[in-house]
Amino acid sequence: QVQLVESGGGLVQAGGSLRLSCAASGRTFSSSYMGWFRQAPGKEREFVAGISWNSGSTYYADSVKGRFTISRDNAQNTVYLQMNSLKPENTAVYYCAARRALGTTTYTSSYNYWGQGTQVTVSS
Repeated sequence: QVQLVESGGGLVQAGGSLRLSCAASGRTFSSSYMGWFRQAPGKEREFVAGISWNSGSTYYADSVKGRFTISRDNAQNTVYLQMNSLKPENTAVYYCAARRALGTTTYTSSYNYWGQGTQVTVSS
């Protein structure tokens, strides 16, 4: 069992940066594949970034490549999403998710645990 709590969201101007954190509790965090997703009003939840259990592999949605960076600290049971050069279209609720199985996947149904989300609003 993994419990996830996101933080770090807020209001930022276009071109600015935010760093999201996801604090996890539970014994299996360090072996879990972790992902960040987002959901804008009226849209489906979409994959943003993922990272393997040992940080050896990361994967990004095309729309955020070069601007967002996912990382994790297993000693602190935390995964991060550094977001730079933010755009108004990045406005959404951002969710942290954990997957028991190994391997990268962008499908929401493949993740077993979810946080409650944190709001990110980018003003133009």
